[in-house]
Amino acid sequence: MSESSQPTNATNDPQTSVVSFLDSTGVPYEIVEIDPDFADTTAFCEKYDFPLENSANTIIVASKKKPKTFTASVVRATHRVDVNHVIKPLMDIGKVSFARPEETAELTGQMIGGVTALALPPELPIYVDPGLMSLEYVILGGGSRSIKIKIAPEIFNSIPNARVVEALTGS
Repeated sequence: MSESSQPTNATNDPQTSVVSFLDSTGVPYEIVEIDPDFADTTAFCEKYDFPLENSANTIIVASKKKPKTFTASVVRATHRVDVNHVIKPLMDIGKVSFARPEETAELTGQMIGGVTALALPPELPIYVDPGLMSLEYVILGGGSRSIKIKIAPEIFNSIPNARVVEALTGS
C-alpha cells in the first residue's frame, strides 16, 4: 500500500468496520468489552483472565524509503515478529522498521492498543504466525481500546491478503 492510499473500509468508528467485517465472514465470534485502560495485551490478559498464549498482536511494518509500503503481521503475544530476517525479505525492499504510531493509525483507521488484522485495507499484505492456527481461539484487537475479539483462528482464512508464514517469529 502506498503512503497516499487511504484505507478503503475505514469509518469514523473502527469497531463498526471490524464487526461488519466479522459478520460478513460467518465465523462465530465473541466481543469482549473492556476498560480502555487495560487494552494493552499483558494488562488485558491479567485483568480479564485470558491466557497470554491465546492473545495476538497486529504489528505494522513500514519501508524506510518513499513511497512507503506497509505490511501487517499477526503474532502470538508471547513471541516477537522477526522484522529483519522474515518481514524485510517478504517485502522485498531495503530497510524496514516498525511503523510509527501515527502511520499505523492513519493506515488502519484503528486505535493503537486495538489494532487488528480484521477490516484492514484489502490490498495490505497480512502475515500470520502459524502458532496461532492450532489454538482453540485467539484474542484479537477490536479496532479500538474498548473491545477485544475472541474468535477461532480460522478467521485468518477469511481475511483478504492474509497468509500463514512459517518462522514469522523466528521460532
